[in-house]
Amino acid sequence: MTDAQIPVLRNPWMIAAFEGWNDAADAATSTVDHLLEEWDAEIFAELDPEEFYDFQAVRPVIAPSENGVRDIVWPTPTLYFARPPRLDRDVLLLRAVEPNYRWQTFCASVVEIAQRAGVQELLTLGALLADSPHSRPVPVTGTTNDPVMLERLSLEQSRYAGPIGITTVLGDVAARAGMATAAIWAAVPHYVAEPPCYKATLALLGAVEDAVGVGLPQGVLQEMSEAWQRGADELMEQDEDLRDYVQSLETDRDTDDLPEASGDAIAREFERYLRRRPTEET
Repeated sequence: MTDAQIPVLRNPWMIAAFEGWNDAADAATSTVDHLLEEWDAEIFAELDPEEFYDFQAVRPVIAPSENGVRDIVWPTPTLYFARPPRLDRDVLLLRAVEPNYRWQTFCASVVEIAQRAGVQELLTLGALLADSPHSRPVPVTGTTNDPVMLERLSLEQSRYAGPIGITTVLGDVAARAGMATAAIWAAVPHYVAEPPCYKATLALLGAVEDAVGVGLPQGVLQEMSEAWQRGADELMEQDEDLRDYVQSLETDRDTDDLPEASGDAIAREFERYLRRRPTEET
């Protein structure tokens, strides 16, 4: 893509999510998919998958096209752009499978495109399996190099040390290039890890709202989250051992949660409601 092909964007920010190791229960990529659909996003740029994937590990698929011809669909990393209605900022959204090869080259290519488009803020999304009860709010942790986003997020800072995924590398490359970055992770209950997990997706969407300070469309996510909750409750009621296990997780979680932390969570949810009202009422 040449500079002449890049449309003029309004103070754009960027959000990225990857299938694979970083995406328990598809919660992170489902957040991007939700925004792509709600905002009717268009393709902005694509990266050549030949450079970054082992096609025996990430296989292309064959599918019928609109004209009835069967086409091969390659696992192509794709950047989309959206101009959300009633918002004064445009958005780039990256959705891809975690690459098999050349992570630094991949991330440098993404950051270069983002910079040429004028992006100054990058949010990466991830989801991991955890000992977290499904009956409580989904824990969301994060890190950021930006004091404004740090104040908005009010998240527990991640203390993780160990193997990392592509989201961490992308955030590091972007930060070294001078971008404000934040990495946001949702903890999916490991005993109900079959995708999709709409409750975790909704939690990630809320954290993205906090980071950028604008209301985002929920669409049917709240309804689907409540349905997911009911399904998890039914599963627990059918299995006595699972019920006892979840109750022990609830006890641990309730003991760890301080009253002031619960109050902060209520305040954040009310702020999200206020931000979202102009979007959902018009």
